[in-house]
Amino acid sequence: MLKAALWMMGAIMAFSLMAVGARELAGEINVFQILFFRSVMGLAIMSVLILGSGQRNLFVTRRVTLHIGRNIFHFAGQYGWFVGIGLLPLAEVFALEFTVPLWTVLIASIFLKEYLTARKLTAILVGVIGVLVIIRPGGQILDVASLIVLASAACFGVSYVATKGLSSSESSLTVLFYMCLIQLPVSLLFTVGHWIEPTPLQWLWVSIVSVAALGAHYCVTRAMKLAEAGVVVTLDFLRLPLIAAVGVVFYNEAFDIALILGAALMLIGNLINLHPPGASSHLAKPPKIVTTPKR
Repeated sequence: MLKAALWMMGAIMAFSLMAVGARELAGEINVFQILFFRSVMGLAIMSVLILGSGQRNLFVTRRVTLHIGRNIFHFAGQYGWFVGIGLLPLAEVFALEFTVPLWTVLIASIFLKEYLTARKLTAILVGVIGVLVIIRPGGQILDVASLIVLASAACFGVSYVATKGLSSSESSLTVLFYMCLIQLPVSLLFTVGHWIEPTPLQWLWVSIVSVAALGAHYCVTRAMKLAEAGVVVTLDFLRLPLIAAVGVVFYNEAFDIALILGAALMLIGNLINLHPPGASSHLAKPPKIVTTPKR
């Protein structure tokens, strides 16, 4: 358990560094250019890892169509996340990210025909209440940026469902390699006419964002192998108060208790979904999808 907690602390630090890097680059470098640099660095790192493992067969896939479909939604999700980081308080972006597992459950029930049980419906309902607490519709005009982040979370949900489909035949290294390979030309295409030569400091932040993204994924994966999913999801919740503190100290962002309350409700919803149903709850036990927000 201690090792899992340490890996999750690493993931939390990586997620936070990535968010700070994205905030520092916001408004200075086009989001598509940031995603291009991420893909270039990620492709180089994944290539070295695969070559170092001696398993060159990991460069090969027979499921190109599913990889492309997955990365269309993953790319859209990343774009929305980076846009949200530049427009919203950091804590609000992280809080709304906690809807990703709930979106995944809903999408999997549609496309993978997984059972949408009373337990899962309860989890989704609690999560929706958490979202409403955060964005407070009716009290003010709905913030378009918040809707962008929610749409981003939904796109990540689709990409996670696709990842579940790929996991039956593909290594995680292959999935990450093709993620970078496919998204690189797409992001480059969208940078046409918006290219800006980064300064040395901006190159540093771009490097931090790129390495932190892969590091966060690796840390969460290791934690998942050492502890139950419910423990990992609970530890992941600690990202919120940490990034809220970063926002208050470094960016003069106001501390909003509604964010913590809303995110806590979404955490409860995620834990309800992860809690194993009783033997009498339904006849056929569907496979669970366990995801944590990751870039």
